[in-house]
Amino acid sequence: MNDRSEKFRNLLVPVFSVILGLILGAILMAAFGFKPIQGYSSMLNASLGSQRSIGETLRQATPLIFTALGFSVANSAGFFNIGLSGQALCGWIVSVWVALAFPDLPKVVLLPLCVILGALAGAMAAAIPGLLRAFFGTSEVIVTIMMNYILLYLSTFALHDVMPESYRSSLDSSNLVGQNASLRVPWLTQMFGGSRVNAGLFLALIALFLVWLLMKKTTLGFEVRSVGLNPFASEYAGMSSKRTIVLSMVISGALAGLGGVVEGLGTYQNFFVQTTSLSIGFDGMAVSLLGSGSAIGILLSAILFSILKIGGLGMQTGAGVPFEIVNVSIALIIFFVGINFLIRFIMAKLFQGKKQAAIVATVESNPTSQNKEGGEL
Repeated sequence: MNDRSEKFRNLLVPVFSVILGLILGAILMAAFGFKPIQGYSSMLNASLGSQRSIGETLRQATPLIFTALGFSVANSAGFFNIGLSGQALCGWIVSVWVALAFPDLPKVVLLPLCVILGALAGAMAAAIPGLLRAFFGTSEVIVTIMMNYILLYLSTFALHDVMPESYRSSLDSSNLVGQNASLRVPWLTQMFGGSRVNAGLFLALIALFLVWLLMKKTTLGFEVRSVGLNPFASEYAGMSSKRTIVLSMVISGALAGLGGVVEGLGTYQNFFVQTTSLSIGFDGMAVSLLGSGSAIGILLSAILFSILKIGGLGMQTGAGVPFEIVNVSIALIIFFVGINFLIRFIMAKLFQGKKQAAIVATVESNPTSQNKEGGEL
């Protein structure tokens, strides 16, 4: 019963976080003279009200699944991979570059090649902070944050000064990739009313299963979790913490790179200058935390964040609510996830009170639980 109640509480924590975030978002709307019910109705209508909007919601959720999985793997090893944005950017530009360099290759060759090389680019970007942490003890948080800026400006330099002019449609944008490298699937696009949902969605679902399999059913997954819990005990047990650190970061970066691949070959089908770090990296961190790092939790959290992102645009047009309020609601959800210890404390007191009340009711309703003198046993 204890295990079941603990699992139930773990499930309720993110649910309460979302509910509290949305309630405070509604209060904020009302405080500024907007109608919360109308605002949230417009949000749901914009994100789930038609086949096309559902497709766009699924499209938005796809890269978030990859980056959330990447963060989850690193977090399981005890590290915060803040560099998901830069790693996704590497996957994006490399996959598009390969697609433009070999446009005549058959699709069965070119598309897997672009996907694999994009994932490898993200893995290489993550390997640098992983190696520095494993062999020099540097903070992966500092290194990955700084690498986001390094990779952001390197991508702009690569587009402006390294990529051949024949690959560019303008100084700030590459050509569109050919059909042989596109993740767009005609029947999927038609099914969802012409939305940009693409085959990356299926890759994300496969990744969810494979990461679950890796972390729960393999020796490597056990070592990653062991190192995350106690690296010193893991070393004493014969595990190589340095090897595990590097591998976990490489896997994390590869998954983030796949998020960028989906953006490049599926959503936008080209690469263009980014003025700031990709939002899918930081949103993926929030998705992973809200989903408690589990496969099902990440899937549901990614869909929720996608509804908030896509629906937030509808709140502007349908209810006149500024998109910034949506971002505040997302921030509040993340805030409550961050202080989940407080929610757990409140829930523990609540469950404890109910349990004591149930015991008292049982004793009072059972006459055999009293002794001959009328006192309780």
